[in-house]
Amino acid sequence: MKRIVIMGATSGIGYETARVFLEKGDVVGIAGRRGERLLQLAGEYSGKCFDAVIDVTDPEAPARLAKLIKAMGGMDVYLHVSGIGAQNQALNPAVELDTAETNCVGFTRMVTAAYNYFASVGGGHIAAVSSIAGTRGLGAAPSYSATKRYQNIYIDALSQLSSMQKTKIRFTDIRPGFVDTPLLRNGAYPMLLDARYVANRIYGAIKTGKRRVIVEWRYALLVAMWRMIPEFIWEKIPVGRKKAK
Repeated sequence: MKRIVIMGATSGIGYETARVFLEKGDVVGIAGRRGERLLQLAGEYSGKCFDAVIDVTDPEAPARLAKLIKAMGGMDVYLHVSGIGAQNQALNPAVELDTAETNCVGFTRMVTAAYNYFASVGGGHIAAVSSIAGTRGLGAAPSYSATKRYQNIYIDALSQLSSMQKTKIRFTDIRPGFVDTPLLRNGAYPMLLDARYVANRIYGAIKTGKRRVIVEWRYALLVAMWRMIPEFIWEKIPVGRKKAK
């Protein structure tokens, strides 16, 4: 049995992943911005599920995370799922900046808080749900794909830092393919994955301690293909183009 905190557990992948861990018997701390969703889930698993309203863009978020960890009696795994994104072909600056604030600034704020906690207690496991979108820039969602690349590199850097500091912190970078969520339903994205299926894959990746995983095999092949496409060709491919009405 592990004590895991899931940041971003109020909907989608985070919510389904919290359910999987709870069903498997782990102690789960759920956090996010929508308190009513957290209370509902915590009420179903009294004594096994602890909830906290945490907005990763709030400078006070690490202090709230510390309170949640204390209520749980400690933390063995920190899973960061919290994130936003949108198709933004009009390049609305507010959308781009909000995405960067949550996916870069908020991500960094919480992952560093988890890192420092684990360093202080002799080790732990940090996992983050990034995306295959970080592989190449997606024209339909510029900020989203760029911020996911940031997350990939940041986890790589922290893994190296942990080795340098001998902190015994392990890392898992989970890169799902396109998941059936409101973000993607109005775009021309192939092979949409079910959120529950992705949650089960996340559970397996964390339990086995994998360093990096692409969900699923079709997307592993897709990513390999993306990486081989020359830049001048890639930039002409309309990935994520809106469906015709």
